Amino acid sequence: MASRSCANFLDLASGGLLDIPQTPRTLPRVMTVPGIISDADGYDSNDGDSDATSSGSRERKIIVANMLPLHAKRDTETGRWCFSLDEDLLLLHLKDGFSSDTEVIYVGSLKADIDASEQEEVAQKLLDDFNCVPTFLPHDLQKKFYLGFCKQHLWPLFHYMLPMCPDHGDRFDRVLWQAYVSANKIFADKVMEVINPDDDCVWVHDYHLMVLPTFLRKRFNRIKLGFFLHSPFPSSEIYRTLPVRDEILRGLLNCDLIGFHTFDYARHFLSCCSRMLGLDYESKRGHIGLDYFGRTVYIKILPVGVHMGRLESVLNLPATATKIKEIEKQFDGKKLILGIDDMDIFKGISLKLLAMEQLLQQHPGMRGKVVLVQIVNPARGSGKDVQEAKKETYLTAKRINEVYGSPNYEPVVLIDRPVPRFEKSAYYAVAECCIVNAVRDGMNLVPYKYIVCRQGTPIMDEALGRERDSPHTSMLVVSEFIGCSPSLSGAIRVNPWDIDAVADAMTLAINMRDSEKQLRHEKHYRYVSTHDVAYWARSFAQDLERACRDHYSKRCWGIGLGLGFRVLSLSPSFRRLSIDHIVSAYRKTERRAIFLDYDGTVVPETSIIKSPGPEVISVLKTLCSDPNNTVFIVSGRGRSSLSEWLAPCEMLGIAAEHGYFIRWNKTSEWETNHLGADLEWKKIVEPVMRSYTEATDGSNIEIKESALVWHHQDADPDFGSCQAKELLDHLESVLANEPAVVKRGQHIVEVKPQGVSKGLVAEKVLVRMFNGGRPPDFVMCVGDDRSDEDMFESILSTVSGPSLPVPPEIFACTVGRKPSKAKYYLDDATDVLKLLQGLATASSSKPRHLADIEVSFESGT
Repeated sequence: MASRSCANFLDLASGGLLDIPQTPRTLPRVMTVPGIISDADGYDSNDGDSDATSSGSRERKIIVANMLPLHAKRDTETGRWCFSLDEDLLLLHLKDGFSSDTEVIYVGSLKADIDASEQEEVAQKLLDDFNCVPTFLPHDLQKKFYLGFCKQHLWPLFHYMLPMCPDHGDRFDRVLWQAYVSANKIFADKVMEVINPDDDCVWVHDYHLMVLPTFLRKRFNRIKLGFFLHSPFPSSEIYRTLPVRDEILRGLLNCDLIGFHTFDYARHFLSCCSRMLGLDYESKRGHIGLDYFGRTVYIKILPVGVHMGRLESVLNLPATATKIKEIEKQFDGKKLILGIDDMDIFKGISLKLLAMEQLLQQHPGMRGKVVLVQIVNPARGSGKDVQEAKKETYLTAKRINEVYGSPNYEPVVLIDRPVPRFEKSAYYAVAECCIVNAVRDGMNLVPYKYIVCRQGTPIMDEALGRERDSPHTSMLVVSEFIGCSPSLSGAIRVNPWDIDAVADAMTLAINMRDSEKQLRHEKHYRYVSTHDVAYWARSFAQDLERACRDHYSKRCWGIGLGLGFRVLSLSPSFRRLSIDHIVSAYRKTERRAIFLDYDGTVVPETSIIKSPGPEVISVLKTLCSDPNNTVFIVSGRGRSSLSEWLAPCEMLGIAAEHGYFIRWNKTSEWETNHLGADLEWKKIVEPVMRSYTEATDGSNIEIKESALVWHHQDADPDFGSCQAKELLDHLESVLANEPAVVKRGQHIVEVKPQGVSKGLVAEKVLVRMFNGGRPPDFVMCVGDDRSDEDMFESILSTVSGPSLPVPPEIFACTVGRKPSKAKYYLDDATDVLKLLQGLATASSSKPRHLADIEVSFESGT
């Protein structure tokens, strides 16, 4: 059943639900060298591939983010808008990671309301002067999108805050979700206006635009598309509470590369994909990849860095040196602990102040000697949570200063005003210790900036009268819940909720020997200086190119409605099996071999009733009654079940338990595969499987005559998968000298005899037909799972030998559009039944006598 969020999707995407005007398409396509660029108009057509011609050899990156890296203000005299680059923004700095001839185009919103009558002129100016494409969201939409869905739903949820009650976060509002989708659609429209999809790479940033990839992938199936999440990604237990969880996951999976700051965030995302979408991942030569409908979606784990040149240029300013002297004079004789945080409930400012209070209480000798300077950046959001956090911060600081302060000593200094960059750099350079105490944060670059500023520059040292080769020290106290924590191995990591531990960490940082502070600082500076923002951008861009390398070696189909859209990417030779085509070939041939899997092929995998319906029985009987046909059901099921269910089909061959047992028709005896006659290994396997079943809730053992199967489809996805890997290793170890093989399948681990497979069944039947003087001129094999791939492969190798003067027509067909060794596909069991009915209609109605088949097979033995 379709989710509500997918309903009326076309209305939603076009803005109908919010009465949003269609995005004007006035911006020209960007050309850097002479060439022909196709028009992007008419993007609503879902042809999947672009016919655009490359604009030349110059590489282009399109950076998409919520906000453009621009300042905007209106000139009071002329009334015209004036724009300038925001040199502090990460989006501007990442250009350093690209080659010098790379053109970078930015798509995003402005921090200003531009009147509709001025938008066209402003858009052209920004494109010409700054390579920026503004989105111009209507004011009401912008409010619902950013302050509504992003800040009221996604931001708290991604920081582990659930709306358990109305006073603790806002409940899910579908109108805000619709605004989020509509805003993402407008961003996608703007990308489509400037993109050359054959050559350009698109890099989308952060949680504001997580469904945008779906719109782009729908229009350009082979687009090079990367996404980086700058916030945390919550555990599956938190994320699964989001009503539109699947739509957002599928949006991200429409990218080629998804980046996270830490392995924890990536692990949570992968767990969500496993639990909610049933997707497995694996490491491919060191790169984590998710197989998603034939496409490999790669996962990138790399924390962002700082712009070294930008920080050092600020340190070199005369104003910075002047401010450093001023701060040193103000806090002469005192050791400075520095905190710089946004004002919001996740930064842990009040917890930091409580730890400072605990420090002063436990160490009276440090009173008058230690000062915590807390710089409070303006809040990015609004609401009662922010106001309450601000109120608590001020009350706590006031109490501490009243209890532990004196006329010449204020233990907590709050700076709650816009602080220029040079002043922050001065505080960084002076502080003995920097503390970041956030309870949850995406990356937080404050520790990196602190390390660079403590290192200083030769120009700054000269301005301050310091010796050039004097040792540098720094100390960091960082929360274990922030993204930069894993990369700072020399920092003191703390649980911000443990006030005593944070107080002890600050005490240790202040009192540590200078020699150890120096070693920790040098280690951190080596990392920060080599893993800067340019390194991050360059590494991401290289991995994106690698992820898109095989885009044009496969055919693409767009499938799914609304935000459930995804692209199926398969081999160029892989195509849907046309019933007319196969029936035509069927009529022209006289000796036919037909192999059919059971579950998922002639009976739907999802069906509760596993016995075949009357339509299946009828069509199988008709096919078997044709003397030109040899028809086999090849299944992993036991022979008793198959014998009972398929009893009406007297001339049907059955291969049970993947071919361990074979029966050529109802009147013949079951033949056993003698290669796998030794089953003593089952006594070893069963106790091992039972121990894993007892330890894994939701798992069970299926005991077959020739095999043992451990099922974990009803277990916890992560734990079941982990236990399956462990069981596989365990069984391979204990069965090293036994005639058995261990295989892992979809939610199963199976142990079966060596020399038993569906592929050997197909080979055995075909060889008997060859030896009986009746080589087939038509071979059809239909199956849906991994074991059927053995049949496809075996048939191709068996009939391709030189002994056959004329090779037969082969129709290897998998059920479901997915990567396969088969050349053809059908969508589901219903399509398979229609195909068989088409063949049955074309088949001769002449009955096939038992004697005929017995003679034909006996002559081949």
